[in-house]
Amino acid sequence: MKTFTPSRRRFIGIFAASAGLGMTPWMVRKASAMTLEPVVWRGIALGADAELHIYHVSAQKARQLIELAVAEVRRLEKIFSLYQEDSVLSRLNREGFIDNPPADFIRLLSDSKYFSTLTSGAFDPSVQSLWKLYAEHFIRNPGITSEPDAAEVRRVLGLVNHRQIYIEDQRVGFLVPGMALTLNGIAQGYITDRVTQLLRQAGLERSLVDMGEIRGLDVTDSGPDWKAGIRNPEQAGQILATIPLKNEALSTSGGYGTMFDEAGKFTHLFNPVTGACQPAYRSVSVRAPNATTADALSTAFSVMSLDNIKTVMNKLPGVGAWLLMPDGTLNRLGQTA
Repeated sequence: MKTFTPSRRRFIGIFAASAGLGMTPWMVRKASAMTLEPVVWRGIALGADAELHIYHVSAQKARQLIELAVAEVRRLEKIFSLYQEDSVLSRLNREGFIDNPPADFIRLLSDSKYFSTLTSGAFDPSVQSLWKLYAEHFIRNPGITSEPDAAEVRRVLGLVNHRQIYIEDQRVGFLVPGMALTLNGIAQGYITDRVTQLLRQAGLERSLVDMGEIRGLDVTDSGPDWKAGIRNPEQAGQILATIPLKNEALSTSGGYGTMFDEAGKFTHLFNPVTGACQPAYRSVSVRAPNATTADALSTAFSVMSLDNIKTVMNKLPGVGAWLLMPDGTLNRLGQTA
């Protein structure tokens, strides 16, 4: 039986590469005539392809830092994963509440509610009920070209409301029975930020962290910018824009990351207000000071009008957006230099 597993980040086609390596004086002395090469790890984080590029004069130390980072990813997956039955999120969706939730869960849920309010509900983690409705509809009806019954969509929309999520010190839960959350529109960004913070606290000065979202780290601010490219979703080899990242993050969302039907008319990007799942743009990329913000905004902007996107961006310094329009043109908003 067909199943749907979100993996939008890799289907979107962001790539990242260093434009060279800037070494601090102590690195030059330590490395002598050596060329410092990154130690690279590739794996999976929350169902998305993930990479770490660690620059350190000691390859052994770099591998130790990778082990530390991967352990942190696995710890956070046990909190945020929809696909681990014993994760904190899965238990919340099953039981309707969680007592003594981990601090990371409270923090990310609080961040989610902040972005829900900021975007007037365009970002809403409680769209999981819509996801389930659409997934079951297309699994039951292979080859169907229409959405679920309108009355069913209206019924499920009654379970989509970020205001009905309560957060207390010792408990989080739902005010409406039957609600369910997904954090897939923000958790990869949060994990990227946590891994970046962990590496910095361990003394690492330069790295590239990609846990479904990309964030560059350069503590001394002396190295060249990281470069991230937005690919054309229909021509994988074509780069639409090259974006420098200097201690910044980049996230891209597009409906073709996960499609319910073969034609790609119905996607994983839901409008929490209408229940529709046809994004307004072919892709949305957001650069922001941190990956949590970039992730949440790229998700929300996918279903927002240009005017509403501009209103949100005016409240957030240091944010730029690249919107691939239906006609194939690239619309740049905010700080895109």
